Amino acid sequence: MNQMREGEILLVDDREEDVALALRALRRHDLAGRMVVARDGVEALELLLPDSLAEAVHFLPRVIPLDLKLPRLSGVEVLRRLKQDERTRAVPVVALASSDQEAEIAICCEFGVNSYIVKPVEFEAFARAVGDPGTY
Repeated sequence: MNQMREGEILLVDDREEDVALALRALRRHDLAGRMVVARDGVEALELLLPDSLAEAVHFLPRVIPLDLKLPRLSGVEVLRRLKQDERTRAVPVVALASSDQEAEIAICCEFGVNSYIVKPVEFEAFARAVGDPGTY
């Protein structure tokens, strides 16, 4: 049986600049060592949701900052799948979006997003949000 890893932050983002900014902000709060990065939606789901529902989740982060514009599988679709699955439903998801379009916000809210932040992100606020999942 694989042991579940907890306490990490799963950043799902394909832009190297955004990953670097997130790491810098998290270092200020001594959280950078606990961040795992997935570069697209498929990679994120492979980390979080094993193929079989009978399998336990092997990686359960405290919070998931999730870029909505991802290659291979959109962030909105990742959000939908995470919130529909009982194994990951309770994990807080912070949507990172390039716009504040009402339609996109409405869809994310419908799927259960916990926060919605428009890029470019003020990374001190970002670090506080992911550093204190008790907010959710």
